[in-house]
Order: sequence, then C-alpha cells, then structure tokens
Amino acid sequence: MAEGGRTLQARALLQQCLHAQLQVRPAEGDVAAQWVEIQRGLVIYVCFFKGADKELLPKMVNTLLNVKLSETENGKHTSVLDLPGDILIIPQATLGGKVKGRNMQYHSNSGKEEGLELYSQFVTLCEKELAANNFAAFLDKTPGSHTQLCNLLIG
Repeated sequence: MAEGGRTLQARALLQQCLHAQLQVRPAEGDVAAQWVEIQRGLVIYVCFFKGADKELLPKMVNTLLNVKLSETENGKHTSVLDLPGDILIIPQATLGGKVKGRNMQYHSNSGKEEGLELYSQFVTLCEKELAANNFAAFLDKTPGSHTQLCNLLIG
C-alpha cells in the first residue's frame, strides 16, 4: 500500500550518471552487440504494478523529470531538464519483486502486455516533455526480455 491507503501503481529508481551504456541486443555470430548510450544525465528504471493505469503517467513524468537531483558547477541542485542532460529509461521488473526465501516473486507486477503498454506511453510522455524543452531523442524504445547490461560512470 502507498501513502493514504492508495495501492502502489509504479516504482521508479533514479540514477545520476556522467555516462551510461545499455546493451539492448547481445552479439550473435558476426553481428555486433547493439548499445544505447547517454552522456551526463539520468537513468530511470521503471516498473508498473497490477492496477496501474495511464492516468498516473503525466504526474510521474513531471515528477521524475523535474526533481532537483543533479548538481551544477556552483553546487546548486537542478533537474535534468535544466542541466540540460540526457535520459535513459530502462524497464526493470525487479523493482516490483519480493524476496521469498532465495527466490524473487513478481506477483504484484503488471502483466507483460499491460506493462509494455504503460512503458511505451511513459516513454512517449517523456519524449514530449523533452521536446517541449528542446531536447533531441534520447533512448531505445524497444525493451526486450533479454538480460540488459548497463555500464554507468557515476560522479
């Protein structure tokens, strides 16, 4: 349960970075691995729970993109929109998992299709917000079920 007796609909984890790479496709035979990459900015890991709906997304995007988390040269905290900075969004089911013994259970997570639809809408809203702030495209829009390898340079 979330504050005020409401059911938790999503969870996001923010990570500042100076540089981040995410492997979105592993190498296969003669084909090299495919990576997406950002420079200074924010990595957003996101997970949606059962009962989540698209009504939650605008507030979530506004909160995440406007939180004053990044530090400027003069020590003032600012949002990724004010840096300006890059954004990488990664779907992360483990944010909704619960440990039971030595195993993880994901009973609270939304179904795969519902989660993918919410993720896609979340990305679209982020893109619109970034475009309104004169940002370019910033991420890969095709999350897969493969293992993701992420290299972060944190400063």
